[in-house]
Amino acid sequence: MAVSLSRNRDYGLLWSSQALSGAGFSATVIAFPLLVLAITHSPAVSGLVLGVIAAAQLVAGLPAGALADRWDRKKIMLYCEAGQAVAVTSLVAALWWDAVTVPHLVAVGAVLGASKALFGPAEAACLPRLVATEQLATALAMNSARANLGQLAGTAVGGFLYAAGRAVPFVADAISHAAAFVALSFVRLPPSPPRIGPPSHLGREIAAGLRWTWRHPHVRITMWCAVTLNLFFSAYFVVIIVLLQQAGVPSGQLGVMAAMLGVGGIAGALIAPRLHRLLSPYLSIMVVFWALTALTPVALLIHNGYLMGVLFAAIALLPPTASTTINTYQLLLTPDELRGRLSGVMAVAAGVSGAVGPVLGGALMQLVPGGRAVLVCTGGIALITLLFTLSATLRSFPRPDAPQPDTPSPDGEPVAVETPDTAAESG
Repeated sequence: MAVSLSRNRDYGLLWSSQALSGAGFSATVIAFPLLVLAITHSPAVSGLVLGVIAAAQLVAGLPAGALADRWDRKKIMLYCEAGQAVAVTSLVAALWWDAVTVPHLVAVGAVLGASKALFGPAEAACLPRLVATEQLATALAMNSARANLGQLAGTAVGGFLYAAGRAVPFVADAISHAAAFVALSFVRLPPSPPRIGPPSHLGREIAAGLRWTWRHPHVRITMWCAVTLNLFFSAYFVVIIVLLQQAGVPSGQLGVMAAMLGVGGIAGALIAPRLHRLLSPYLSIMVVFWALTALTPVALLIHNGYLMGVLFAAIALLPPTASTTINTYQLLLTPDELRGRLSGVMAVAAGVSGAVGPVLGGALMQLVPGGRAVLVCTGGIALITLLFTLSATLRSFPRPDAPQPDTPSPDGEPVAVETPDTAAESG
């Protein structure tokens, strides 16, 4: 019998280390633009430096997935935490010696973004071998709660730490990454299956991961679910912010509204494992889409930031269930030697949709007057909801305990997909 997740020492170390590291990272992301503004007095440079983090994550995303399938995954995670600790410590030293430059800030941002891009696929790929298959959904849901909790804590604390001193949030971040490095060093990861043959060219390995994602219909449809949902909700969020600002809602209320997204996300992550067990994959995904279709136009009736926060908390409550379902089945349907590349593809797709969504929302507010932009976003969500509802591929989505046929590898050879029984035997 598998050890319960709460008593799984190695998963606990991984989870707690990343909760701490994530909070430190979020504090730095908040303090970064404040520091650049104080040094350069240029909002444009501040946006550029902050944008480097996101850009580095996108650029490194696909290579990171391939490297997670090629290199030792624990070492990747350790190197990422060490790299972030060194980069942020160098910034603290530069602040101490009053020698901070924009190129230095850009370099630190690039290291942080690239490290995040590398760490994600390595962690996701090793998770099915760190926890029992029947506990994978719960582990993924707890990771989602961890991300929301770290972002909430880091965002809330970052501003206060910066007020205490320019270097303080970066000192806290460096300590968090160092502590995460120590905790990760004690994590015992089961070895991955031996790789067959020498590694090929990195570009060919990236292409193989893209082909796998595209050729597998159930992986492909869930990727489109995640991408389109992220795209339209990112646009919707910007539209709501602009509408409330135009209505004269105080910035404090806007901050509470944004924080309620995190609160709803944490609550949703806590109930996601139970809903995942109760609902079929199709229902667990479609309930989210239909709930968003119903809830998004309610914003037209609300003109108060606090009440909008309640609506946002309700909107954020169910997506963790869909995310848990999507991530669980994608990992179970994907061979171990391709899991890093799958995670890399998903991260890049989510990053692109998350970047395009706010641009789309801003353009809508320029082109469409007032609340009509909300209706356009709602219409977009309703359209993709209808398309996915009618999708035969999504309706035939297999449960993890259903026998899976051998699936073609990117090179054309059949690859046996792990089921709970085979995963338990290999673990």
